[in-house]
Amino acid sequence: MEEVYWLDDLELIMGYTVKLARTGEAHHAANLFAVSDSTLSSFRGKSLSAACINHVLLHSPSSSSLLPTRKFPVSLSVSATPVISQLSIDPIMGGGGGENRVDNHDDDDDDWELAAGAALADVTLVLVGKVGSGKSATANSILGDEAFESKCSYAGVTQTCQKKSTTVQDGCLIRTINVIDTPGLFDMDIKAEDVRREIVKCMDMAKDGIHAMLMVFSATSRFSCEDEKTIETLKSFFGDKILDHMILVFTRGDEVGGETSWKNMLSDSAPTYLQDILKLFENRVVLFENKTSSTQDRQAQRKKMLDAVDFVVSSNHGKPFSNQLFTQIQEVHHRQKDANSEVYSSMQETDSYISLITKMVEEKLNGTILRMEQQLLKEQEARLDIQNEMTKAILRSEEDIRRLRLSLEKAEQESNNAREENKRFRESEKASKEQEKQTEAEIQKLKEKMEKDREEREEEIRRLRDDLEKEREERQKQSGCIIL
Repeated sequence: MEEVYWLDDLELIMGYTVKLARTGEAHHAANLFAVSDSTLSSFRGKSLSAACINHVLLHSPSSSSLLPTRKFPVSLSVSATPVISQLSIDPIMGGGGGENRVDNHDDDDDDWELAAGAALADVTLVLVGKVGSGKSATANSILGDEAFESKCSYAGVTQTCQKKSTTVQDGCLIRTINVIDTPGLFDMDIKAEDVRREIVKCMDMAKDGIHAMLMVFSATSRFSCEDEKTIETLKSFFGDKILDHMILVFTRGDEVGGETSWKNMLSDSAPTYLQDILKLFENRVVLFENKTSSTQDRQAQRKKMLDAVDFVVSSNHGKPFSNQLFTQIQEVHHRQKDANSEVYSSMQETDSYISLITKMVEEKLNGTILRMEQQLLKEQEARLDIQNEMTKAILRSEEDIRRLRLSLEKAEQESNNAREENKRFRESEKASKEQEKQTEAEIQKLKEKMEKDREEREEEIRRLRDDLEKEREERQKQSGCIIL
C-alpha cells in the first residue's frame, strides 16, 4: 500500500529544494517549477496524487550532497495546477533548522511558470469558426459527452457562448478541461451588437485566460475569403499574440480519406493564405473525425488534441492568453470580491457588471469594426476598379473580336470569290481546250478535204492531160495519113 503524505506536516527547510521524484511517465520527471514560498504555502491541505509520487528528497542548492530521505504524512497533489516534479523554494533569512515552516498564505500570489513539456491540470479551450464548421461536435468529442447541441443545419445551432467542463485521467494527472463553444461570431450576417455581446460573454467565461483557441474549419469545404477574414479579425481584435495560442482543427476527417490523403490535398490545392498559415502553425494542426463510433478512436484523437493543447501551453510557458481586455476583466473580478471597495460596491448586480465589461470591449470592437469597414471599403473600391478594368478589357476584346470577325468574313468572301474565279477560269480553260480540240479536228477535216480535193483535181487534170494527149496523137495520125 502506498504511503500518503500531508503537506501540513512538512517542515520546510528554507534555502533547500524540494524534489518530488515521480513514478509513471518518466518524461515528466525533470520538469521544473519556479515557485515562491507564499505560493507553495497555498498548496497546503490540497492533494498531489500519491500515485505520481515515489519519495521526497531534500538537498541544499549550495551542496550536491543529498540529505537523508524524509517521509512526510502528505498527499501531494494540486487540483488546479500541474503535477509538480520539482519545486524551488525562495530562500529567506537564516535558513537551516526545522523551525522555518511556511505559514504565511497569499491567495493572490500566482507567480509561477510551467516548464516546457509539463501538462496543466486545468485548461480552458475556446472554439471559434464559421457556422456549420463542426465546432459543437468537436467540443463534444473533446468532452467525451453530448454536452452541446450538434446537428446538420444551414443555420447556426449554437446561438450564444456556452461553457462545459469535464475531468479526464491523463496518466497520473486528473485534468479539468473547460470548453467554451461559440456561435459563428465572424459570419457576415451577424450583427455587431451580437458580436460584442458574445465576445464579452466569452471573455467573462474565460476570465482567467485562454490556454488554447481552436480555430475550426471543415476539411471538405473550400477555404474561402470569409475563413481568411475570420483569422484576420481575431488578430485584429485580440492582437497577433493570439496566433501563439491557436490550434487549427479540420473536421470531417473521415470524408477526406484519412490524414495522408488530406495532407496531400492541402499541399496540392490549398490557397496561398492557408498554406502560409499551415506553415506558421506547424505542430498545431489537427484532423478530427467527430462521427467515429469507435471508443478507442475517440480517445486517441482526444489525446492527440490534448497533446496539441499541451504543446501550445508549454510553448507559452504555461501562461494562458491574456491581453489588456482580459486584464481589465480580471481587475473587475478582483475588485468585486473586495468587500471594502467603495468604488465597486455598486457593481454587485450582474447587469452593472456586464455593462462595465461591455463598455470596455466596445472601444476595442468599434475600432476593429471601423478598421474592417475601412478595409472592406478599400477592397470594394479595388474590386470596382478591377471590374471597371475588366469591363474595359471586355469591351476592347469584343471590339477586337468584331474587327477580327469582319476581317475573317472579308477574307472568307475574298477566298470564295477567288474560288469562284478559279472555278470559272478552269471551266473557261476547259471550254477553251475543248474548243481548240474541236477547231483542230475541223482543221484536220478541212486539210483532209483539201487534200482529197487536190488529189481529185490532180486526177482530173491527169485524165484531161491523157485525153488531150490521146486526142493529139489521133490528130497526128490522121494528119499523116492525109500526107501519104
